[in-house]
Amino acid sequence: MAVSISQLSFEHHRTALGIGESQPRISWRFAGDAQNWEQSSYDVEITQGGQTTSHSATSSDSILVEWPGEPLGAAERAKVRARAHGGNVSTPWSDWVAVETGLLKEEDWAGAVPISADRETEKGKPKRPVYFRREFPLKSKVESARLYITGLGIYEAEVNGERVGDAVLAPGWQSYHHRHVYDTYDVTGMLNDGDNAIGIAVGEGWWSGRMGFETQRESYGDTIGALAVLKATLDDGTTVEVPTDTTWVASSDGPVVDSQIYDGEIYDSRLEADFRGWSSPGFSNSSGWLATKELPAVKGKLSSSDGPPIRRLKELKPQDIFKSPSGKTIIDFGQNLVGWLRLRVDGPAGTNITLCHAEVLEDGELALRPLRSAKARDTLLLHGQGPQTWEPHFTFHGFRYAQVDGWPENTTTPLTGEDAVTAVVVYSDMEETGSFRCSHELLNKFHSNVRWSMRGNFVSVPTDCPQRDERLGWTGDAHAFGPTSNFLYDTAGFWRSWHRDVWSEMQIEESMVVPFFVPTLPVGAPTADPAAYWGDVAVANPWNLYKAFGDRAVLREQFDQARAWIDKGVPRTEGTQLWDRSGAQFGDWLDPEAPPDDAGAATTHKYLVADAYLVEMTRVLAVMSEELGEEELAAEYTKQHEELRMQFQQAWMDDNGAMVNQTQTAYALALEFGLYTDEEQRATAAETLRSIIADNGYLVGTGFAGTPALGPALERIGAVEDFYAMLLQTRVPSWLYQVVQNATTTWERWDSLLEDGSVNPGSMTSFNHYAFGAVADWIHGVIGGLRPAEPGWRVVEVAPVPGGDITSAETRFVSGYGEVAVNWEVSGKEFSMEVVVPPNARARVTVPGSGETEEVGSGRHEFRRTGFKMGG
Repeated sequence: MAVSISQLSFEHHRTALGIGESQPRISWRFAGDAQNWEQSSYDVEITQGGQTTSHSATSSDSILVEWPGEPLGAAERAKVRARAHGGNVSTPWSDWVAVETGLLKEEDWAGAVPISADRETEKGKPKRPVYFRREFPLKSKVESARLYITGLGIYEAEVNGERVGDAVLAPGWQSYHHRHVYDTYDVTGMLNDGDNAIGIAVGEGWWSGRMGFETQRESYGDTIGALAVLKATLDDGTTVEVPTDTTWVASSDGPVVDSQIYDGEIYDSRLEADFRGWSSPGFSNSSGWLATKELPAVKGKLSSSDGPPIRRLKELKPQDIFKSPSGKTIIDFGQNLVGWLRLRVDGPAGTNITLCHAEVLEDGELALRPLRSAKARDTLLLHGQGPQTWEPHFTFHGFRYAQVDGWPENTTTPLTGEDAVTAVVVYSDMEETGSFRCSHELLNKFHSNVRWSMRGNFVSVPTDCPQRDERLGWTGDAHAFGPTSNFLYDTAGFWRSWHRDVWSEMQIEESMVVPFFVPTLPVGAPTADPAAYWGDVAVANPWNLYKAFGDRAVLREQFDQARAWIDKGVPRTEGTQLWDRSGAQFGDWLDPEAPPDDAGAATTHKYLVADAYLVEMTRVLAVMSEELGEEELAAEYTKQHEELRMQFQQAWMDDNGAMVNQTQTAYALALEFGLYTDEEQRATAAETLRSIIADNGYLVGTGFAGTPALGPALERIGAVEDFYAMLLQTRVPSWLYQVVQNATTTWERWDSLLEDGSVNPGSMTSFNHYAFGAVADWIHGVIGGLRPAEPGWRVVEVAPVPGGDITSAETRFVSGYGEVAVNWEVSGKEFSMEVVVPPNARARVTVPGSGETEEVGSGRHEFRRTGFKMGG
């Protein structure tokens, strides 16, 4: 019987360099096949300031254990290891893992100020990227060195001619006017005993580029710049600090001529000659560089990052290169992705290679209309000095297809060469935690599509789509997809980061209204109308995060935003507590009947949707209050919930309990949210929902708000087979219709691509939108049979419900305790299942059809049932 600690971590960080917590909580994850092993005590050792201290506790806690040592100071490093004891078995000591704080106070920045080139900025226009540099000497060998850096825009840093780190599009996008993230890099091995240089290139990015529906520029500032300090400790004990100030010089004549989020990059490699060595000491072409000027201090609080950085995480090669009907050269990468192309090419100087990106083809050509005004176009001008490798710096695209114009004909690097063109996939570098496979290959492909859509839209903030002139952090989409995202990846830091901005934006003018999207644009605009479901992310997402990760401190942190939305943000109708009827609502956005030109024209009344979610969010807030020990608040919200439920019945049901709208969404919300108090009426409603679905040929009839509740509602009323019939449907509207139409990500509309292969004529027709992928949460829990029974997965619920023509499924999840796995199969009339539970966790297992639940401890367990009948 073996058990060990496979990973030790701090807070929600994948790597704990430059973190903002001076007393970071410690977690350790287990590996091993120990049967029924539970931790009863643990030891933690901390090496800090040259001293090692030991700490022991009699406790079963292994996730987010309070820091037992002295608080860390700014830029202080410590090493930690742990071991756990249980029964007669103890783990070996874990590996030592380092943790290091960042700059915790303003004075830690050593006088660094934001700087820009001393020139007139391009107000109201695209900003040409700016290059900053500074040389500095070091008089002895470097013992350790850190670069703390952010951009007023998107930055890339170099030290002595080498790129710093592997993050891209840094520092990502935040509500910069509230919170401005900086990054920390270990540059110890990049510095020399002697002359050194640092360079920083900055593009406009989200900071001052064209963003949002009004395509406004300069949302956060009209000038791009850099803010950084390099701190080096030498082996003689001295400390050297190199802050950004007016001793730096700058140039806007570099090879990145133009680089914009929506419109792409223009790179003139002929200009590289004058910039060769620009970030190295002794650069000989700096005489024409400009002085720098100090900019005002950044408005947002300088903060270390909560979420992981964006990185290059995958590469894809062309699957096909062909000519379009008009003679254009098009590359198909076989996968809709987010990122850019890397080229390896040679040709005559001045050769203009243009890359246009699109998600789908229409009539054999790139379908560019869904991009709206976004050009999504990159241009490379060759230098003519032999083979060169290039990729964009300050932009990204959503695409499967790329049109290549201008590739040189007489070249040693033909377009069909192995390394000529590579698609580089980027997204926030979250740990992949959940997986699912089953015997139904179309469903497997759909699940893959859901994951790819998450990758493409979890790029610093949870965007709705990654390709057109939008790419905003829509709150309704995040609400829908939150539970699915928490299974597929470790999203704890990602969501914590975003919710800090949600809360900041809510407090503008003390409105407590959740914006439609976060970060909010235009900055400083009047508070938008409150909208149900979208605004309800302030309640639902914190609760879903708590269920997934068990972090009560973060739940407490986000409790205020949840209460503020319900208590003040939601306007109420006079005489009731229901939604005020005078404002705008998105309702059941993009239900299948919504016409192309009116996405909100749903078959279910917008205020029925709004009121249903208000009842449910009030219930969730009551549960949240109780979990946090707020008994008086729990009682208050419970009372509100009961009153709201009665008012909902009066507003939206007749005397017999029939809903005003006879729709899938109306009944799914009512049944899933427990809006019926009369059992007979509830039973009638359940049959009504089943009839509506059957009469619709088991096709989907829900939009953004109704879809996440549909599967759970049918599960709740014992109609899982009905949902299987919907889930495995391949006609439009359905989830698998997209798959048979060759989709590789999930779509914004049920019919983004029409059956004849043409693109939906609506202006909102994205082929990479994760909202309808929310159904994967049902797939994981019902087909896979895997859910948390208690917050944080300390206790796992294993209860698969086989159905449809699916005869096997394998589901895995890496929890904070270790890997949980369920693997089941139906062969003839025999059901068999293997369950793996990590050490220090337990599982409540229900074999389908048995009606009995058994609790098991860690280890591998097998279950069988003979005489099994699918759906019975």
